[in-house]
Amino acid sequence: MDFENISVNIDETKVGKISQKCEELQNLEREISNKKKELSEIEEKANDLQERVIPNLMQEAGVSLIKLSDGSTVEVKPSIKSSITLDNAEKAYSWLREKGFGDLIKNTLTASFNKEEDAKASELMRLFEEKGYSYQRKEKVEPMTLKAFVSEQIQSGKEIPMDLFSVYITNKTKITKK
Repeated sequence: MDFENISVNIDETKVGKISQKCEELQNLEREISNKKKELSEIEEKANDLQERVIPNLMQEAGVSLIKLSDGSTVEVKPSIKSSITLDNAEKAYSWLREKGFGDLIKNTLTASFNKEEDAKASELMRLFEEKGYSYQRKEKVEPMTLKAFVSEQIQSGKEIPMDLFSVYITNKTKITKK
């Protein structure tokens, strides 16, 4: 069958409407892309004001808290960010375990079973090694748990390996409206 020589009667009005709607969609997609870029630039400017400009100005003025004319308060506080990179994971987990913080680490065990091995799959984790089942282990410290732990350690004056936990400390402006 030769598809090129088949003629189909298509309502030109409907085709025109489809074409118009496709063009409208393309225009909206371009607009969305432009707005996302614009939003990213605005967020970057806000972060610069929040983490660098206002904290520096307040430090130069020798204040850590001010009250604005509208009743809002402006305060600059340290903000701590941290993460465990893939390269540092093993060392970071070892450090946590050695210092008695191993319970911060979330362990996920995954085992593969063939069909009809549902009963084996429901056995407890400790049986995996006894029975010789193969399994995969994944360790993780949840980001908010790590942030809280690192903040607590720093605020209480305890030393932690900043590089293992990719610790980044910055000042952050907080404006509280009245």
